[in-house]
Amino acid sequence: MMKAIQFTATGGPEVLEVVDLPVPVAGPGQVLVRQQAIGINFIDTYHRSGLYPVKLPSRLGMEGAGVVEAVGDGVTRFKAGDLIAYASGPLGAYAEFHAVVAERAVHLPDGVDAATGAAAMLKGMTAEFLLRRCYPVKAGETILVHAAAGGVGSILVQWAKHLGATVIATAGSEDKADRAKNLGADHVILYRDQDVAAEVRRITDGRGVPVAYDSVGAATFEGTLASLARRGLFVSFGNASGPVPPFAPARLQMAGSLFFTRPTMGDYQATTADLDESAAALFEVIKSGAVKIDIGQTFSLAEARKAHEALEGRETVGASLLIP
Repeated sequence: MMKAIQFTATGGPEVLEVVDLPVPVAGPGQVLVRQQAIGINFIDTYHRSGLYPVKLPSRLGMEGAGVVEAVGDGVTRFKAGDLIAYASGPLGAYAEFHAVVAERAVHLPDGVDAATGAAAMLKGMTAEFLLRRCYPVKAGETILVHAAAGGVGSILVQWAKHLGATVIATAGSEDKADRAKNLGADHVILYRDQDVAAEVRRITDGRGVPVAYDSVGAATFEGTLASLARRGLFVSFGNASGPVPPFAPARLQMAGSLFFTRPTMGDYQATTADLDESAAALFEVIKSGAVKIDIGQTFSLAEARKAHEALEGRETVGASLLIP
C-alpha cells in the first residue's frame, strides 16, 4: 500500500484527503516511479475546485520526479534505477508511487536532482514554450510578466533576461517586488496599488509592450489589455484570481488590432520529440546558471491541504514541493 491524496467532491483545500491505496502497476508503455519530490501547481487547484472537471473520486497532481521502480511492456526509453521527471497526466502525482506514460517523461541529466526536476518541469517547460514558441522573445524587446515572484513568473523573468529582453514585472507585495528585482526584472509594478497600464506606458514612452504574459486572470485582465502595443499579443496562461471574463472580440480591434491566446503546454508538447526538445532547452539554461530554480517552500505529502491554502492565499514564493 502507499499514501496518496484523493478527493471525492470538488471544493476548497478541505476536500483533500490522505488515503491508503494499492501501489500501481506499470502497464504497457508505462513506468512506475518511486517519488522523491512532487510539484505543486495552480492547475492542481483548478482540478480540485472543479474549474477543470475531473471524474470523481480523483487523485491529484501532474508533476513529479523520482527513481524508476519498474517498467511496463514495450518500454525501451527507461530502465529500473533511472532518475526521471514528468509533468503530464494521468493525475495522481500526489502519492508515494505513480505510474506514468514513458513517452511523456524525461531523464534528469547529471547536475539536476529530483527536487529541482519536480520544481522545474511544468513551470520551466511552460516558460520555455511561452518565451521561445508562443511568442519568440527577441533581444531588445520590452515585455510584461505578471506574478513575477511566482513559480512560472520567476523563471520567465530570468529566461527573458537571458534572451536579452527588458522585463517589466508585476508583483502583489513589496517583498515579492524585491524578489522580482533580485531575479533581474528591470521595472517592477505593484499591481494592487499602481495602475499597471499607466506604468507600462510611462516606462515604454507610450508605446506599450509587444507581449504580456498573464497568469493572474480576472484581476489583471483590463490592465494587461491596456498595456499592449499595437498588434501586441496577450498571453493568458492562468487564472490565479479567477477566469478572465467573457469579452467581445471587437475590443481587440479597438485596442490596436491585438491578439489574444490561451495556450496549454499539451499543444506545445504534442509529441515526444517536442517534449524532449523543450526539456533539453530547460535543462540547458538551468545547468548554465542562467535560470535558477528557487524552491521557496516544501510540505510533506500529508500537508497537501496546507500547501493549497498557501498557494491560493498568495503566501508562496518560487516553486512549492510535496516530499513523500
